[in-house]
Amino acid sequence: MPTDRATPTTDAFQSGVESPMYLTHEVPGVGGQIKQRPEDFLVEEIPLYAPSGTGEHLYLFVEKQGLTTLQLRDAIAHHFKVDRRAIGHAGLKDKHAITRQVISVHIPGKAPEDFPSFQHDRVQVLWVDLHENKLQRGHLMGNRFSIKVRGVDPMKVRDAKRSLEMLARIGMPNRFGEQRFGYLMNNHLVGRAIIKGDHQGALDLILSPKPGAPKGSVDAREAYARGDYAQAADLMPKVFKVERNALRSLARGDAPNRAIKAIDPTAAGFFISSFQSAIFNAVLNERVRSGTLDTLEPGDLAFVLKSRANFQVTAEELESGDETLQDRLNRFEISPSGPMWGTTMARAGGEVDERELGALAQADVSPKDMELCEQRDGLPMIGGDRRPLRIPVIDPEVEGGIDEHGSYIRCAFELPRGSFATTVMDEVMKASTQQGVENGDGP
Repeated sequence: MPTDRATPTTDAFQSGVESPMYLTHEVPGVGGQIKQRPEDFLVEEIPLYAPSGTGEHLYLFVEKQGLTTLQLRDAIAHHFKVDRRAIGHAGLKDKHAITRQVISVHIPGKAPEDFPSFQHDRVQVLWVDLHENKLQRGHLMGNRFSIKVRGVDPMKVRDAKRSLEMLARIGMPNRFGEQRFGYLMNNHLVGRAIIKGDHQGALDLILSPKPGAPKGSVDAREAYARGDYAQAADLMPKVFKVERNALRSLARGDAPNRAIKAIDPTAAGFFISSFQSAIFNAVLNERVRSGTLDTLEPGDLAFVLKSRANFQVTAEELESGDETLQDRLNRFEISPSGPMWGTTMARAGGEVDERELGALAQADVSPKDMELCEQRDGLPMIGGDRRPLRIPVIDPEVEGGIDEHGSYIRCAFELPRGSFATTVMDEVMKASTQQGVENGDGP
């Protein structure tokens, strides 16, 4: 039976998710909404390399609208009569936008002219070329965004410009947006419960009735609260696969730990990743609050943005006034990093490490809890990593105006891969965008 108790947590842990500390807090937000229509949100990939002109992989640079990348993949696989595994892409791109990206198709022994032109009412092929290898996830430098904010006073363009200029100078706080924490904003709490071995608490967080739960799941959640797991499984819409798998397991009489294992290893890993993200956000908030986002402190692990490696910064280096270190920091070659806590994560030193441990302790979790989770459950515990606390906002542009759809403020900028465009826009708008796009990614 579900319990009435909530998984214990603290205000500090919650605020790492719900209350971002804006770097641009001194600049008024412009308000408004984004993604009111597809043409208001443009994303174009910046490739990591250009195709060579030879090879057995066909590269297509396409513009799509109203399709996810996976839907595009399936349409291209059908056209070229290949398995979906023969299709490569560097990243996912949002359905509710106009997006441009490269897709690769493995066509050994054939040439582009052996196929009819790809035709689709939501896709336009901009160029075609050949290359030796399949395009892999992450094979891109970043993305260029052009985003129109609607429902705003275009005269507030000056505030948008000030915010973007500050982000370009100091760097964007590399926080995880609301989308990382799910539609109930509790994915991180589920991850925490799993790490602590509180499997019943994790199930309650996933399945219990809650304000804001999708209407289609309300009856199923009420059945879960009554302990009628079989009916709850029947009532839960098919789209909620995690919930259905857990309920089916419970209906078979499985214990809570087995029900958690039944939800799908990838989903369990995502809950844990959400917990790690919440801790990272808490550390990031403190660096923004203290004004040390763009500085290095003794014990920091400096993150090299190009190679994604890191190295520890010593007090001696900082006291010596090493200009090379400062120049690299100013050029955004390196950044202070924050913790994505896990069993194999590189630890910072000194007071930096103490603060990062403190953020973990605020959630009543210790590194030992993570080790025990791996040993106990065999779940896909992400080993942990370092993540840059700031990233560059490159070549920002801003304009205000009025078109046939009303007034707008348009913001354009480039971000490296793995970054959230909506984090930039949240700094500009000072209002929850609630529409996360990591490198243009989205459902």
